[in-house]
Amino acid sequence: MKSILITGAGSGIGQATARLFLDRGWRVGLVGRRPEPLHQTADGHDGALVLPCDITDDAAVEAAFAQAVRSWGRLDVLFNNAGRAAPLADPDHLSPDDFRDVIATNVTGMFLCARAAFAAMRAQSPQGGRIINNGSVAAHAPRAGSVAYTMSKHAVTGLTRSLSLDGRAVNIACGQIDVGNAATQLLREAAARDPDAEPVIDVATVADAVWHMATLPQGANVQFMTLMATNMPFIGRG
Repeated sequence: MKSILITGAGSGIGQATARLFLDRGWRVGLVGRRPEPLHQTADGHDGALVLPCDITDDAAVEAAFAQAVRSWGRLDVLFNNAGRAAPLADPDHLSPDDFRDVIATNVTGMFLCARAAFAAMRAQSPQGGRIINNGSVAAHAPRAGSVAYTMSKHAVTGLTRSLSLDGRAVNIACGQIDVGNAATQLLREAAARDPDAEPVIDVATVADAVWHMATLPQGANVQFMTLMATNMPFIGRG
């Protein structure tokens, strides 16, 4: 039975992806700050392992990954999904604390999880595994007022490229999915207030794409995937 650890599994893309993998018989580690949403995601599935964890805390990350490996014997896939955004603001109106909070989760947290997964995948036998990072189209065509989020997603792309290169010798593949406007609850609420809101895609569509990336045969990899609503103003933006 295959195993995957998903960060940000209590809501949105992480929750939809976790439920898909659970329904298809995988063992799924559910990582997030608050236990209650993780238990809601698990919904009684025998294959679910609830791992409350602040991904910005290196000791907590190492403990969560160690618990997963002890429980399963190996880790096949990490979906490095957890992320956050700051309030939209011009750079001179964004507080340094809000900027640091975004970087702590989207950069440091993603690195810490990738680091823990890389170590587990290097040490296991047979060696190797797959890391899928959740990037964003914002790294290619940012929205106004999103300097912290955009900077952080550029860093995710750098992480993906470095992991791909460093993982070759130990059979660890790394790919990235850049999602445009997945209809999470937060985005739906924002769209309901905005008559000019951009088109969105269902989070289940994103989960299907992650499934495709995660289940490729050994030796094959989706390096970068851009997944978005067909009519999203991505091409031509900026």
